[in-house]
Amino acid sequence: MSKANYEAVVIFSVKNGDDKVAGLVEKFKALIEANGTLDSVDEWGKRKLAYPINYENEGYYVLYTFESEPEFPAEFERVINITDDAVRTMIVKVEKTAAVEETAPAAEAAE
Repeated sequence: MSKANYEAVVIFSVKNGDDKVAGLVEKFKALIEANGTLDSVDEWGKRKLAYPINYENEGYYVLYTFESEPEFPAEFERVINITDDAVRTMIVKVEKTAAVEETAPAAEAAE
């Protein structure tokens, strides 16, 4: 099977402190690297939630961008869901379109 590109946004609980959050970010980073190719980890940091989730008003947002086999995102989500300090998650498959790839070289040429 061919690999596909994915983005996963994970919101971690901040009630147990920054050390616990940093450990969780690294745990999931290592999980992705073991099962695919990690492109980037974008830590958005602590933000106010739109509505309380499990009586929490703040969460630590992290965006993982990676490439993996199609079976891995389901396993990744399963591991996140059994992790107590993961409040919410969303994993999406990113389709690379020809229009996006064509506009990037044109933007570079304009500079």
